[in-house]
Amino acid sequence: MKVHHLGENGSVLNNFLAEMRDARIQKDSLRFRTNLERVGAVFALELSKELAYSPKEVTTPLGIATVNTCDTPLVIGTILRAGLPLQKGFMNFFDHAEAAFLATFRKYGAGDYFEMRVDYCMTPSLEGKTLVLADTMIATGASIEVCIDKLIEEGGNPAAIHLITPIASTYAVEQLSMRYGDNVSLWVAAVDEEITGRSYIVPGLGDAGDLAYGGKR
Repeated sequence: MKVHHLGENGSVLNNFLAEMRDARIQKDSLRFRTNLERVGAVFALELSKELAYSPKEVTTPLGIATVNTCDTPLVIGTILRAGLPLQKGFMNFFDHAEAAFLATFRKYGAGDYFEMRVDYCMTPSLEGKTLVLADTMIATGASIEVCIDKLIEEGGNPAAIHLITPIASTYAVEQLSMRYGDNVSLWVAAVDEEITGRSYIVPGLGDAGDLAYGGKR
């Protein structure tokens, strides 16, 4: 698996991530959602450099211009509910992309043991397309793995997969790197060293779904 750690480079992406982590600023849910969307836009621009392009002729009022435009068919998926603003940041850049949506939950067993299950999946055909799968945090990689499996089961085999997350744990990066080959890429803004016994990232940023949309019962 290829890993693109964008946070290691100096860019405004780090400003957005700092505000998302800040316990004072993140109380403003609109600001939190806006920062998630802006992070998605930064990732979209960087990922666009990896896609296929070909020259097209465009008629202007004064003549013909040749422009290299993107040819890669994209499906941009996300894990509900926190991933919606992140997905929107991508959809704002890729006008003709299709969308996929998944809902997952943790099924707990004895102690802290749990397994991830997909409760809902909606996807167009993925055959020969590039799948972009956005999630706000990747703690263990378990939810991403079951989502990829479900998307392939429902939509077919994509030509390439790009995993997008603002924050991942070191453990998740290692696990996903062992699981996937070169047709899968991980795009991350920050990698945090610690996860708790219940698989929460530290320092992380808290529950992204609650921060974006309010608490749940």
